[in-house]
Amino acid sequence: MEMNAFVHFSINTFTDKEWGFGDESPSLFNPAAFDANQWVETFEKAGFKGVILTCKHHDGFCLWPSAFSEHSIKASPWRDGKGDIVRELAEACKRRGLRFGVYVSPWDRNHRDYGTPEYITYYRNQLNELFTSYSPLFEMWFDGANGGDGYYGGARTRRSIDGSNYYDWPATLDIVRKHNPDIIFFSDAGPGVRWVGNERGIAGETNWCTITPDTLYAGKPGLESLLNKGSEGGTHWIPAETDVSIRPGWFYHQREDSLVKSPERLFEIFLTSVGRGSTLLLNIPPDRRGLIHENDVSSLMGFRRILDSTFGIDLALETTITSQDNRSKKYHADNLIDDDESTYWATEDNVAQTSLELAWEAGQRISYVVLQEYIQLGQRIRSFAISAWVGGEWKEIARGTTVGYKRILKFDPITTQKIRLQILDSRACPVMHTFSVY
Repeated sequence: MEMNAFVHFSINTFTDKEWGFGDESPSLFNPAAFDANQWVETFEKAGFKGVILTCKHHDGFCLWPSAFSEHSIKASPWRDGKGDIVRELAEACKRRGLRFGVYVSPWDRNHRDYGTPEYITYYRNQLNELFTSYSPLFEMWFDGANGGDGYYGGARTRRSIDGSNYYDWPATLDIVRKHNPDIIFFSDAGPGVRWVGNERGIAGETNWCTITPDTLYAGKPGLESLLNKGSEGGTHWIPAETDVSIRPGWFYHQREDSLVKSPERLFEIFLTSVGRGSTLLLNIPPDRRGLIHENDVSSLMGFRRILDSTFGIDLALETTITSQDNRSKKYHADNLIDDDESTYWATEDNVAQTSLELAWEAGQRISYVVLQEYIQLGQRIRSFAISAWVGGEWKEIARGTTVGYKRILKFDPITTQKIRLQILDSRACPVMHTFSVY
């Protein structure tokens, strides 16, 4: 999917907070111009394939009329308490062909039972409610913020939990899987996709899709480096998802209207997320009107123009390709430049080092190389180098470690008639479906 939109929108939008305390009155929630179609049209034009909504953040306020809580939009003045943000956004996504997912915070600073076994029943009831009423859902998102001070049903107290055991995640996730066996679970350590270890939009230059999660849980400290890079020998396929906000904060704040990331900055983030084999989850928080702010829309459209102009014409489709090794005619290097992701190049089993060359009849000015492994057969490449033929000799212009689903290499513009990819080390014979040049 490469790029999905994250939507932080809740009572915090109206209190000017990032983390609500749980004592906020639902009467504050009133996005008078709310338009889910405006959101989804913006996301679709920007190139996002899915949308994940904060249906319930840490303050416990629900964006759907939950039967299990009065702390929800049914107690707000918006549409006389009869509105349903979750349903309208889910239906808008369906109309435009985007997938829809949910963020449901395990922490609830409003609920009186938080920290007790009774709260787990409440949380699971709400998950059942969402997955029954708003399916299909492609991803369920929860983070490591758990326990601390809160309102907790009217008592301003502090409650602590054992993050590794309190939620009984295996049983909780099994409940959700009964509704949707293919659901992707995001948390620090998965089990579907993992946090990338920061909120700056930077996946590791080395980024393995595998980790070993046996001792990991949401909120466990000290995992940032592991989650950023993954683990070559990891036992489970849990790719990184790179979450970052288009603004300094995650919820809308008017004071940040002039601080929206520029199209050029969003493009840099694309290169350090999607361009390093990760999914980009870009947060775009609607304003108090219930609309994506004009400044955010403008930046997203500018970002889309940069993507289209940069990666619009694949110069590799106009080349001839030669390979040091080809497994067979079916897996020939020509498959790398046929613009077909279902075909791929492979070497014999015992090959861990090899090279490929692209050649043009005339010199080409190039700035980017895009490599893609045939990910259905795993992540294999450990290291590689890219060289251009300049002045009668090979000049190295880029070097990297992992490739994975997609690796984008940016370098200073250079004019050349030949470019070479050297695979320096691979866990098994290299298997790739794309070698593109822009």
